[in-house]
Amino acid sequence: MKIILAGPGAFGKKHLDGLKNIEGVEVVVLVGQPLELTQAVAVQYGIPHAMTDLGQALAHPGVEAAILATPTPIHAAQAMQCLRAGVHVEVEIPLADKWSDAQDVVDLQQETGLVCMVGHTRRFNPSHQWVYKKIQAGELKIQQLDAQTYFFRRKNINAAGEPRTWTDHLLWHHAAHTIDLFQYQTGERVVRANAIQGPMHPELGIAMDMSIQLLSQSGSVCTLSLSFNNNGPLGTFFRYICNNGTYIARYDDLVNGKEEAIDVSQVDVSMNGIELQDREFISSVREGREPRASVANVLPAYQVMHELEQQLNTQPTFS
Repeated sequence: MKIILAGPGAFGKKHLDGLKNIEGVEVVVLVGQPLELTQAVAVQYGIPHAMTDLGQALAHPGVEAAILATPTPIHAAQAMQCLRAGVHVEVEIPLADKWSDAQDVVDLQQETGLVCMVGHTRRFNPSHQWVYKKIQAGELKIQQLDAQTYFFRRKNINAAGEPRTWTDHLLWHHAAHTIDLFQYQTGERVVRANAIQGPMHPELGIAMDMSIQLLSQSGSVCTLSLSFNNNGPLGTFFRYICNNGTYIARYDDLVNGKEEAIDVSQVDVSMNGIELQDREFISSVREGREPRASVANVLPAYQVMHELEQQLNTQPTFS
């Protein structure tokens, strides 16, 4: 399968690392700007072509699928560009940073019938898969999911410490992981959602602290704390408080409430959540089926974020 990848930054490289482990896949074009940087990454990963224009890459002979690891504000437009070109697409989280754009992508996917998947990696991390399988088997029920998403950010830099041209967002990017995961793990829609946020950063123009509460149809609770002010361990940490045990997930690792390690090495064919995400995308294209984390599947999370944004827009501002 010939694939193009757009976005040679930190997460683009994570996808390229994962794709190396998947048989029958060839990345034939790397798309990004500036061209010199894109060419350097293409050489590093043995990709034969480097381009700056996504449309040109989509027209490359034999291209069947695309993976987008580009800036958030252009995710929806580029996903639709791929679908209109007849190319299956996986777009990194978030699908969009506003509700109408997310709806537009879903409408076009349903019109074309092509695979369009969103990179909601938490659905694929072995730690969360372990919990999911226990829930599906009737062995666990979530009473509360307590999540902490913490970073330390003062400038527009990516996960590799490199400057970028767009601004990150606690709600539309980082909360998207947990809101989607909560609905996926419980198998229920959110029926009530509340959010508050702290002051806007004078240069970045985004809230640096946020708190979110969610309630599922059967009464499961999700409490989510997010901050760009945390000068300490970075990342997202999930505590599953269940009717039959407590479990703490840290990316691909899992411990119980007493910090005793749980072996999740046999949950799936890899311990790399992004590789597993890419495997699901490629398999769904090959098998002609809807993937886990399809655009239609994750859309309810974006509706919740839209509702939370409406709440936050009515909140008093702080200096």
